[in-house]
Amino acid sequence: MSVRSVRTLFRGDVRVCYSQWYVVSDPDRWESDVPYDPRSGQTSGLCGAAVPGHLFLTTGLHTGPVGCTVELHESEPELDESWEEIAEVSFRPTHHEVALELWGGDGSFPLALGPADFRVRHSASGMDEACERELECLDGLVIERHLLQFWPAPPARDRLIKQTGSSAAYWHEVARDTPDPPTPGQLAESRRLARAEEERAAQDALRDAWGGHLPSERLLTVRGDVAGMQELAPELAVALDRLPPERQRAVARWAMRRAYEKAGLAGVDWIAPALAAAERGEPLPAPFDVQDRVGRVARRVMDDPAVPDTTVPPARPEHPAIRQQFLALPALTAAVEDDPLQAALDALFAAAVTYGSDYGTLFAEARSSFPEELGPAASAT
Repeated sequence: MSVRSVRTLFRGDVRVCYSQWYVVSDPDRWESDVPYDPRSGQTSGLCGAAVPGHLFLTTGLHTGPVGCTVELHESEPELDESWEEIAEVSFRPTHHEVALELWGGDGSFPLALGPADFRVRHSASGMDEACERELECLDGLVIERHLLQFWPAPPARDRLIKQTGSSAAYWHEVARDTPDPPTPGQLAESRRLARAEEERAAQDALRDAWGGHLPSERLLTVRGDVAGMQELAPELAVALDRLPPERQRAVARWAMRRAYEKAGLAGVDWIAPALAAAERGEPLPAPFDVQDRVGRVARRVMDDPAVPDTTVPPARPEHPAIRQQFLALPALTAAVEDDPLQAALDALFAAAVTYGSDYGTLFAEARSSFPEELGPAASAT
């Protein structure tokens, strides 16, 4: 075979760790796609090829530089028995990207291999000597060398051609003691079970985040202050989600009223009509009848000497004290939201921050006022 029929895909010294390096398809995904030992079912242990699209290459040196050459041949190359260790395996890329990869992402070197079946001859020398002189190798001495020769060939079993050193003998024995790879059906079942376990773990984590209750998709996607309610009282949020729309609206109006009463706003002459309109489901009167109603109302609150001016201890010590009247204002606009679930969540949260660090009292009042809807039994899993 002429020299022109050989292409060198890689040549250089690479630094191995844990006596391993790899040839992989789809380098971005390969680590998660190795579901069993790559030496499974083989007689040779230096080049594991049992996992499709992967080659698991073993060195005698634990950590340090080894020489590496990767060649692509048009046909089977002549056997060079000057190498101490020689084995052959079959390999087919599972992705258009193929690379020589080092442990832990320490290096990646593209290899121009197309989507075809290849035979791979893995030859190595210096494995035992490199292992014995590892301290010198750590200082940069290159003793161990590897050659990978690819050529087109149909799939076939792995073949151990030559074994010389004790390091190679050890890994060949490991391969022979490794069980055969799982069948496609067994692998599919294993992946199904793994996915099911991931789904269970995700559900458990979600349930933990919601106080032991599993939220619905509706609750997870509703707009508004659902995150605030999840933090303060997740079981109430779950219970609200389970109510029919008319009861969600009733809770929203109740929470609105409690917020405004707590802030001393319910009796203000220009605010009381708006609360009454919201409770009747009617359009809000001025100044609550415009899109920027919260800002407009807040300015009037600041300008009206008849409006109380109180602060409330914040729900969290690190938060600054805020005028209680401003905290209550969003409860009214929340109560008239088109979505009754969002209305209930937002109004109850606005009332909670109006109560500040005493928000537990509000939630106790809510459970007492709606015992069948928000009591302990209502939020049971």
